[in-house]
Amino acid sequence: MSFSENDFLQNLANGFVDRRRDSSREFLPRLLTNNREESRKVLTSLERQLVRCKSFQFSVAFITTSGVASLINALDTLRVLGVRGKILASQYQNFTQPEALRRLLHLPNIDLRISVEHNFHAKGYLFERANQCWSLIVGSSNLTANALSKNAEWNLHVSALEDSALLEQTRREFDYEFQRGIPVDHAFIEGYESVYFKAQAKRALVQPFDPVLSSYPGDIQDGEAKELRRVIQPNQMQKAALANLDEIRQQDLTRALLVSATGTGKTFLSAFDAEAFGAKKLLFVVHRRNIAEAAMASYQEVHGQSRTMGLYSGEVRDFDRDFVFCTVQTLSKPENLRKFFPTHFDYIVIDETHRAGATSYQAVIDYFRPRFLLGMTATPERTDGYDVFSLFDHTIAYEIRLHQALEEEMLCPFHYYGVTDLAINDQLVDESTDFNLLTSEERVSRILEKTAFYGTDSGEVRGLVFCSRTDECKALAAQFRARGVRAIALTGEDSESARVEAIHRLESEDPADKLDYIFTVDIFNEGVDIPRVNQVVMLRPTQSAIVFVQQMGRGLRKTGGKEYLTIIDFIGNYTNNFLVPIALYGDHSYNKDRLRKLLNDGSRTLPGTSTINFDLISKKRIYSAIDTANMQRLKDLRKDYELLKFQLGRAPMMMDFIEHGSRDPYLYVDAKKSFFHFAETQEDTLKGALTPKQKLVQEKFSKEINNGVRAEESMLLLAVINNGVVDLTEFKRTFTRKYGDLTDAAIDAAINGLNLRFVRAKKDGKMLPVGEILGFQAVERWGSSVRPHPDLLACLAQPVFKKYLIDNIEYSMAIFDAAFAASKMRDGFQLYKKYSRKDVFRILNWETNPVAQNVGGYIVSEDGTNCPIFVTYHKSEGISESTNYEDYFINNLTFAWMSKSNRRLDSNDVLAIRNARDTGMRMPLFIKKSDDEGADFYFVGDLEALDDSFEQATISNDKGKLLPVVKVQFRLSDPVEDSLYDYFTHDEAH
Repeated sequence: MSFSENDFLQNLANGFVDRRRDSSREFLPRLLTNNREESRKVLTSLERQLVRCKSFQFSVAFITTSGVASLINALDTLRVLGVRGKILASQYQNFTQPEALRRLLHLPNIDLRISVEHNFHAKGYLFERANQCWSLIVGSSNLTANALSKNAEWNLHVSALEDSALLEQTRREFDYEFQRGIPVDHAFIEGYESVYFKAQAKRALVQPFDPVLSSYPGDIQDGEAKELRRVIQPNQMQKAALANLDEIRQQDLTRALLVSATGTGKTFLSAFDAEAFGAKKLLFVVHRRNIAEAAMASYQEVHGQSRTMGLYSGEVRDFDRDFVFCTVQTLSKPENLRKFFPTHFDYIVIDETHRAGATSYQAVIDYFRPRFLLGMTATPERTDGYDVFSLFDHTIAYEIRLHQALEEEMLCPFHYYGVTDLAINDQLVDESTDFNLLTSEERVSRILEKTAFYGTDSGEVRGLVFCSRTDECKALAAQFRARGVRAIALTGEDSESARVEAIHRLESEDPADKLDYIFTVDIFNEGVDIPRVNQVVMLRPTQSAIVFVQQMGRGLRKTGGKEYLTIIDFIGNYTNNFLVPIALYGDHSYNKDRLRKLLNDGSRTLPGTSTINFDLISKKRIYSAIDTANMQRLKDLRKDYELLKFQLGRAPMMMDFIEHGSRDPYLYVDAKKSFFHFAETQEDTLKGALTPKQKLVQEKFSKEINNGVRAEESMLLLAVINNGVVDLTEFKRTFTRKYGDLTDAAIDAAINGLNLRFVRAKKDGKMLPVGEILGFQAVERWGSSVRPHPDLLACLAQPVFKKYLIDNIEYSMAIFDAAFAASKMRDGFQLYKKYSRKDVFRILNWETNPVAQNVGGYIVSEDGTNCPIFVTYHKSEGISESTNYEDYFINNLTFAWMSKSNRRLDSNDVLAIRNARDTGMRMPLFIKKSDDEGADFYFVGDLEALDDSFEQATISNDKGKLLPVVKVQFRLSDPVEDSLYDYFTHDEAH
């Protein structure tokens, strides 16, 4: 970023004198806090400073392993770039974790020291920037994950030039303390470790009382405790689900499905509900004996000795107990089922209900007639077309997915690292990579290097490694063992007892018996509980977001002493890499722009202290996969449509997709021109329901009106449908209360758009309004009101047409409302929202959409009121030389731009731009990073030309001829937000 001393002074004036003064924001003094609702984290600011610095100096009282894990990728990138840093920690209260210091020693570019002064309690981060500028973050945040991402912290971010008094004082103070600090090496850590663990043991003695898990004497009679047991209280999720289950039964419903992420307490919830239900005879059905045993132990904690409990699996047949915990393989045999009357159990729980399509599960479910049947699963969606939801009459008791569970702190946080898989003999690892390359010594060395570098919370690894195939799994485990790592491979060929033994060894405290890693393919995707897993390694392409979440979830269960889960994902040149952000961020919209934004935002939007990190190459691969992915494959659209149909028990509408967090339903519009068009291919009842003209009207409203970028047309159309005659004065009042001012010009444009006159098409060699070609008009003026035109009334008389049109309108309004932020609205456009060229001209109230060839990079409206400017920031390699314009940010408040070729200072459009301040002509700027992003542009603000920046220049065409062009510098109405500015200007995503 380029800046002048004047820019710097403007930032200071804005921050300390008058907030209304212009500033580029880069050096603006600001308060850094953690705010979940506003997606703000101190961590994000630290990362941003690190990637821009020439050197850095940290001075903190506490360092934890989780804090280092949050920044390790950024610090390692600086190592690669040769950027050095100094970190000074403190032995204050012996809180700094030895493993955190050990992790920092892996980075040779960091000079690490520790202050043994008992009163050292500083928290400051200093960064040397370009152009003799420094940034300082000072306040309350230590180098801990909680302080960087979650706690209520206050930190002031200020900047100073090389010769400033503030910088001189700060550097002098840091140098003084740093010189007094003790250099940290492995010998120091070994000595400090014993001191640390003694202090930790003392702290453990004064831990606060936990009201959720407590112990107390049970029934006491005649002074004798009949029972002493731990009392388990429901968590917030369980309380809400229990209330829902009670309400379901009050409606005389006898079945319900619980959708809950692994580790959120489904089993305990079912035990609580069985208690609330008053179950006398209960059957708990699972697919593995060890799960049945664990479930029985959980029930015993809740019910104590009030019910007898036993197993029904293999050779154990405790069928005479009150609560029976069985494996489906044993119980489903006809001779075993017949040992029970169909009404023997009044309450039945089917665990891992997504398996219920199997014959064995069907036999059990069909045989018994309980008073209540509860299904439980983390992933009810199946890919084989089986409708799990119908088994439970489409009644969902409660739903909590992975990211909501993280938000509620029901799972442990995670640190995810996307690592570039190795190019072996110049061959990138992909779906077809040869076995010998996958198991080569070079690749094994890289896996071991990265698993050691990213490590675990405690420094002791208990890891699961997911491979792509069985032979790779076995070979890699063998290579790990050959290098002294305790590893074993488990596949579908291994017995249940072998799996149980391996899990026991992975969690063992016996150094002679403990395993470091279990290698597997997919047998641990679900139905296994290994709470102490603290590292998950992915060595396979992501073929399914569901499977990714399942495998990731193996390590997310909370357990005593586990601070976080480390996830290391080796990313090859895989086609489906775009599924990685879908799984990590829990965004199942398949909307490319949303995925790019999430990826660009990094950890900012994640709940709690979890982080997501990619190295530069793997991040490029993810962006590339998003760019090239076909999000409109009909088989995928059909699959998601069917899944939602199963869940609802009826044909889904667009709003159903929104309300259930499913795929963006506009993808169906993109694929088939309207949602109705797609639904018609899936529903026999819709075939032939609409006339060809009605279908075309549905199509045009879907594509040209109800796409969620502007509210005026959709809101007016819905009002006309619901009310008939709409008084425009009252409509303006209603609109203004919700969205801000509504001009007469905008109303005129909305009516023009609803009547399909804005968009034109060719007929008989002429470009005509689409409404004229169709012979259709939606609304007409009636005095100071608007009313439906007979053409629209005729269409609305068809119930199917009306149903799908209203759904389309409600979708558009929901999308607009979800993104709407009054503070970011600028006369119809919202800062940093994406718009097509057609959208832009519609919002600017143009009467007709101009021909694309006439627009190019900009066009002045006929009435001279506006001139939208469109920029592709990174031009395609094959672009014509005469259109390869030099358009770029000087800083986030100033933009350098070139006119079209064959323009001089006295050209009409150049003069219009130069005189815009006097004429009031609006110049909104729209930018996309590259053509790979598609056709839409981000609105980044309105422009004002700097008077003294107009310069006559030249540009070469493809034949080397020099053509005249004008260079201009613009000032933006709003400084571009940091994350989007970085996205445009950094080439990592291009």
